[in-house]
Amino acid sequence: MESIIKTLKNEVVFTGALILAIGTSFISIPKLDYIDFKVLFSLFNLMLIVKAFEELKIMDKLAVEILSKYKNSRMVSLILISLTFISSMFVTNDVALITFVPLTLIIGKKTKIEVIDIIIFQTLAANIGSSLTPMGNPQNLFLFSYYKLKAGAFFRITVPLVVMGTIWLFLINLRTKNISLDFELNPISIKDKKKASIYGILFFIIIMSVFNVIDYKLASALTIIVVFFLDRELIMKVDYFLLFTFIGFFLFIGNVSNSTGVHSVMKYVLGSEKKSYFAAILLSQIISNVPCAVLLAGFTENWREILLGVNIGGMGTLIASLASVISYKLYVADFPEKSKGYLKKFTIYNLISLVVFIIINYIIL
Repeated sequence: MESIIKTLKNEVVFTGALILAIGTSFISIPKLDYIDFKVLFSLFNLMLIVKAFEELKIMDKLAVEILSKYKNSRMVSLILISLTFISSMFVTNDVALITFVPLTLIIGKKTKIEVIDIIIFQTLAANIGSSLTPMGNPQNLFLFSYYKLKAGAFFRITVPLVVMGTIWLFLINLRTKNISLDFELNPISIKDKKKASIYGILFFIIIMSVFNVIDYKLASALTIIVVFFLDRELIMKVDYFLLFTFIGFFLFIGNVSNSTGVHSVMKYVLGSEKKSYFAAILLSQIISNVPCAVLLAGFTENWREILLGVNIGGMGTLIASLASVISYKLYVADFPEKSKGYLKKFTIYNLISLVVFIIINYIIL
């Protein structure tokens, strides 16, 4: 019993979704139709493949190969930010941070330089870069599926955001001190190139299923079969709490949508494009952008504003994007005495970024 309570405390978002789903089930009987199985299976497929890429250390090898050629602190910072930024578009923001923040910490220890700024910039890069694609983060995958969006319509919203983000990341990286570095990174080799190729093909198939070129059921069947025969232990490494969190929110939204009072209030709150945009940004600061996307989508057709709002809303507070918590934990694990300093700098950089992105994108929108 104690272990269950501890798990629920650690998985706060899941616990909240569970409570909301159970609580609203007394108001309205939940239905299986409320659950978006395409989102769940697509997310499951992506998590499996990304875990496979992690095990094969594909991104680690790429990073080490590039970084070994540069010894300038500002250039090294830019490369680490760029690697995080680009990889987050395909393997999600949290995985990009799990992969490249430890590498930053290693370089910091070898060169004895402070890496707080670089890690904060990497976190911003992961949250901005992942905004580009439907598979870059869970909220994008959900919104792309929920609103049955076409690729062209989706990218018309996300491309300007990410282009602006590219410029912004380059500018703030200029704050990094420009000094010579001396470090050596241990070489990394991909031991099983055949397996890496198979997973690469499977990743392409999964992306095609996200864009509705291939049936997600076929992609899911292929993914499960291939992983079962190649690396069945990966099935146990999937973040099932995230999947169950989505189920909880699906049921919650389905239940409250049948409540006339709640439905009317939410329709009013999200009654205009402007209200939807700011509601998505503000609510993301409190409950994080993934549950915010699921919650608001059930009450409005203003998908452009919700999509833009939850992605911009990933900046700001530490919990606005749960991926941000990952880099914080990784840094504090090595430097617990600097946790307050990290939080202070993180909040300053993120709030400034949030304000800049809110204003410019609101004008564009």
